[in-house]
Amino acid sequence: MTSTSATGLARFNTLEESSARAELLEACAATAWARHLLTARPFATLEDLYAASDAAMAELSADDLAEAMAGHPPIGRPKPGDPTSSREQAGMAGAAEELKAEMLELNLAYQEKFGHVFLICATGRTGEQMRDAVKERIGNSPEQEREIVRTELGKINRIRLTRLVEQDARP
Repeated sequence: MTSTSATGLARFNTLEESSARAELLEACAATAWARHLLTARPFATLEDLYAASDAAMAELSADDLAEAMAGHPPIGRPKPGDPTSSREQAGMAGAAEELKAEMLELNLAYQEKFGHVFLICATGRTGEQMRDAVKERIGNSPEQEREIVRTELGKINRIRLTRLVEQDARP
C-alpha cells in the first residue's frame, strides 16, 4: 500500500459514521453494502477494505443489487455534472455517432429484458468493447446476468474505493 493510500485509509477509518456512509454511498448506492463496510471499520490495509467490499457484494440480495444499479447511468449517457460517471465511461466519449446510437438501442433492449441498466466496469474499455459486451450478455438468463452484474459492481467498487482513499489523502 502506498503512503498516500495508507494516509487516506487512516482518514476514512476515523471519519464520523455519517460522513463515511455518505462517501461509501457515492461509491455504491446499496445501503446494505455501505452498512457492511461501516461495521467492518477500521481497515488495516486497502486489501482488507477490498475484502470487506467483496464480502458485502456477495451477500447482496436482488433488491440490494437493484438499489446499487440505480446509482449507475446507462453506458453512453453519463450523469451530467458527474465527473465519476464521465471518467468511467470515457471510452464512449469519443465514439462515433453510429456507435452511440447503437449503444442507446442496445441499452434500451437490455433494460426491457432485465428491468435495469446494462452495467459493466467501463473503466479502460472502448465503446466497441462495451457494445460487444451488451450484445453478448443480452442472451443471458436473468439469474446469469444478476451474477455478472454482481461481479461488475465489485470491480467498480474496488476502483471507486481506491479513488476514495487516495482522494482522502490529498492535502
